[in-house]
Amino acid sequence: MESQQTVIEILENAIQRHSSDIYFLPHRDGYLINFNVDGLDIHYQKLKPTIALECINYLKFQAHMNISEHRRPQLGAWRYLTKQRAVDCRLSSVGDFQGRESLVIRLIYTIAQLTNQRYFIPEQWQIIKTACRRRGLVIFSGPTGSGKTTSMYKLAEQFGDQQILSIEDPIEIFHPDILQLQVNEKAGMTYRDLIKVALRHHPNILIIGEIRDQETVKIAIQAALSGHLVLSTVHAANCFGVVSRLCNLGTSLTDLEQTLQLVNYQRLIPTTGHETKVLFDQTDLKNIQLKTLLEQRGMTLEWEHNLKKIYHRQEITHQDYERYLYG
Repeated sequence: MESQQTVIEILENAIQRHSSDIYFLPHRDGYLINFNVDGLDIHYQKLKPTIALECINYLKFQAHMNISEHRRPQLGAWRYLTKQRAVDCRLSSVGDFQGRESLVIRLIYTIAQLTNQRYFIPEQWQIIKTACRRRGLVIFSGPTGSGKTTSMYKLAEQFGDQQILSIEDPIEIFHPDILQLQVNEKAGMTYRDLIKVALRHHPNILIIGEIRDQETVKIAIQAALSGHLVLSTVHAANCFGVVSRLCNLGTSLTDLEQTLQLVNYQRLIPTTGHETKVLFDQTDLKNIQLKTLLEQRGMTLEWEHNLKKIYHRQEITHQDYERYLYG
C-alpha cells in the first residue's frame, strides 16, 4: 500500500532527526510535508494531493479518528512501533474554508531517545543545578521548540533517587521513572485539580508544564514555600518578562523573593558543526531587587556578551548571531 509506505518513510525520517512535529499542509497543487526540528521548520517533501490525502486517512484510521470528517477539528493518538523503538504520536486535524484538510503529528519520545542537550557554555547548566539544590522555584522560558521541557526532565534526572511528579498539557516526553499526569479538562483534570492532587503525593520535585493562570502560580508558590523544588515554564520573551508575567498573574514580590531561585531563557541555536546547542540567558536574585527587574526590558548584557563569545569562537555564523541577538 503506497500511502502506508509513504507514512512509514516520513515517520522514520522525522524520528531520525528527532523532529518534534510533522506537518501535512495543503499548498497550491499538492501538500507540503514539513518537520519541526529544534524549533526550526524544515521542508521535507511535497506530495500529490491524492497521495497526501491517503496518508492522512491512514494516519487518522490508526489514531481512531473519523476518516469521513474533513472539516471539524479532531484529535487522536497512535503508538508507532518498529523493531527499534516505540514513539507515541498525537494527531490533530482540521479543514480550511475550502475543505482542504491539514494534519499535525506531535512525536512523543522517551527521555532515553533524546540526544543529550549540548551547551555553548557548560557553566550555565551548573548554575541551574546549584539553584535546584536550594529548592524553591526555577523557571524556564523561551519560544516553542527551544528545549524547555527537555531541560526540566534532564534536570530532574540529576535527582533520580527522589520522588518526581510532572503535570503537563500535554505530556511532551515520556519518562518511566517519573509519575506523569496529563491535563484533560473534559474529564475534569485541570491544571488546578491535578496540582492539588500532586501535592498530596508529597513529591520532592514537581514539574509543572506551564504556569498559565493565577491559580497555577498560587499553588506553585505554595509548593515552593513548603520546601518542594518546582520546575516550570512561563511564556515570556526574556528573563525580565518572566518576573513581570508572574506579577501580572497575581504573585506578590514578597513571595517571589522567598521562592524564585533562578529564571532561565533559552534558545536552541544551530552551530557551524551542523548540530544545535543551548544558550541560556539567566537571572538569579543574588544582590538584585525584584523591583529592579520589573523595570528592565529585553535581553541581559550577559546574553549579548555570550553570543559574541561563541560567534568569535566561530561556533555560530554571523547570520545566526544577528538572528538571536535579541533573543
